[in-house]
Amino acid sequence: MPAVPDDPAVLDRDSRSGDALEGPDPTLEVTSGAATAVTVEAVFRADYGRAIATLTRLLGDLGLAEEAVQDAFAVALETWPRDGVPPSPTGWVVTTARHRAIDRFRRESTREQRQAQAALLHAPDEPEEDYAVRDDRLRLVFTCCHPAIAPAAQVALTLRLVAGLTTPEIARAFLVPEPTMAQRLVRAKNKIRDAHIPYRVPDEHELPDRLRPVLAVIYLVHNEAYVATSGDSLDRVDLAAEAVRLGRLLVELMPDEPEARGLLALMLLAESRRPARVAADGSLVRLADQDRSLWDASLLAEGQALVRECLRRNTPGPYQIQAAIAAVHSDATTAADTDWRQVIALYDQLLAAAPSQVVRLNRAIAVAELDGPTAGLLEIDAPDGPATHLDAYHLLHATRAALLARQGRTAEAAASYDRAIALTDNIAEQRFLTSRRDALL
Repeated sequence: MPAVPDDPAVLDRDSRSGDALEGPDPTLEVTSGAATAVTVEAVFRADYGRAIATLTRLLGDLGLAEEAVQDAFAVALETWPRDGVPPSPTGWVVTTARHRAIDRFRRESTREQRQAQAALLHAPDEPEEDYAVRDDRLRLVFTCCHPAIAPAAQVALTLRLVAGLTTPEIARAFLVPEPTMAQRLVRAKNKIRDAHIPYRVPDEHELPDRLRPVLAVIYLVHNEAYVATSGDSLDRVDLAAEAVRLGRLLVELMPDEPEARGLLALMLLAESRRPARVAADGSLVRLADQDRSLWDASLLAEGQALVRECLRRNTPGPYQIQAAIAAVHSDATTAADTDWRQVIALYDQLLAAAPSQVVRLNRAIAVAELDGPTAGLLEIDAPDGPATHLDAYHLLHATRAALLARQGRTAEAAASYDRAIALTDNIAEQRFLTSRRDALL
């Protein structure tokens, strides 16, 4: 996941480093109390956002919804090891959270709370599968992205409530201390409560002004799915599917908005590579080493068609340009056939549209592929360049390590790999980077 400044930077997934990382899908087996706890964590990761969104719709209060869902997961940790995992874990969490909220309302007897209790009592035990419910999380995204909330807090709050990231994970993503992020999240939740920010998709005339932060948070949710901030697995398949679903809903909501189409195209092209991202022995497969015949042809075709639609509109924006970069990679039969000149030209456009050090790093990688590792390192180590600003970003050091290794500077490359390994909490990335370092030595 990229470093996230207050104004979120955009990041290409195809050429983040010479050793682009991919990962296996997580699998879970429930065989003991400990394994059951792992299952609770997996359900939390997969469906926390859905449960929060559903309870917010039923309760009309985001803070109460979050408390009720957290209570439900605490009960799951107590009861599932004893009673077994229920057939529908998500439905169980939503139902339990609803009952916990009802118990609270019975203890607190204000008129408003009695009305909320009545609504909860008449709600179904499990969330019905209609369009309104499927749209709950999009409503939650728009609530988190209300203009009354500071931009950085919008992104952080959505990552917390929709993606289910912990406060420490979000703090690492933003490169800020954990207490700072905790305060930011509390302030954002209080703002929603105190300003009575409505839980709804905005009216049509409000959508253009609300689009930019919504695009940013869906993009960052998919980034977390693509490379998880922490954990044993490199990626999160459940979260990727949710990000794509939200992207599709946004395109349905705003069919004439090219940046919404560009974001959806970018995510689809990234998802198309999933079948080739892990070897038969379970090891990670770099983008350059993937068997491209395994890429999902239907997702690839859909993503490329969306890119062509965006090109015809001729109103380029950051997500459309990133999607175009991904499409250039997808057009190449092999990694060696990649049109790096076109990739560099697109990065130049991206720097003009959304300048950031992460984009400069990606451009430097493309330069290294075209002109060699020395040229790439000159870009990275330029005055006021990526090396100056991204020292806490593990992919900067992974990239420098790969380029130094290509120059034969083994000791320096190993040191850069060590720095990259220390900066990531994703175990799959750590293993991959460790194997690259050990191969040097």
